[in-house]
Amino acid sequence: MPVLDLCFSPELLPLYNLSGQTAVIVDVLRASSTIVTALAAGVTHVLPVASLEECAALGRVTGCLTAAERDGQRAPGFDLGNSPFEYLDPARPVAGRALALSTTNGTRALRESLGAAHVVVGTFLNLSAVADFARQQQANVLVVCAGWKGRFCLEDTVFGGALAEQLAPDFDVSSSDAALAARHLWQQAQPDLPAYLLQSAHVRRLNSLEASQDFGFCMEVDRYAAVLPQWREDRLMAW
Repeated sequence: MPVLDLCFSPELLPLYNLSGQTAVIVDVLRASSTIVTALAAGVTHVLPVASLEECAALGRVTGCLTAAERDGQRAPGFDLGNSPFEYLDPARPVAGRALALSTTNGTRALRESLGAAHVVVGTFLNLSAVADFARQQQANVLVVCAGWKGRFCLEDTVFGGALAEQLAPDFDVSSSDAALAARHLWQQAQPDLPAYLLQSAHVRRLNSLEASQDFGFCMEVDRYAAVLPQWREDRLMAW
């Protein structure tokens, strides 16, 4: 039986062997949610990069849209930020365009997980798509939480618990204490996910930036149940 494990932060990734695994990259607030929403809105592919300089250069060289965020706010000089709503604005259509994206936490977690056999992006918005993909692969799963600047983040861990709950009939989700703890957190959060996560430091940080609308959106389970961003060669594409 394949095993589901959970890494609380990219800082801990050196402790894990990614070879042959399915890595699920999660940054609920907000890179994962933004990537899923952008692909659902018709973006052709997403190029996640570490630095603002690389993001801007891709825009100049390829003509793609550029999006960047630091400390929860849009970086100056870029087309878009890290709010899912920016990709749903009819006044600025994104369909048919490629997107270069750099964020504080999420893109780092993804770039550092590329040694896995499969790399996908997960969030509450596409929880079922992630679970379905994991079942099809029948490989060990490592949920890689983006966290906040290397630290533990409650909402990413709760997502890992939600995925463990869905996969429990087909995966070993109890041999890892991290996965076990995440599942217990999800079971506490599930009756009212937004209310539970209002306790999170990251949520309070986001709301202080007047992004509470983003928080509510990112809590919607399976809004995009059929959208799965998967790493192929050098980009994320909808699988």
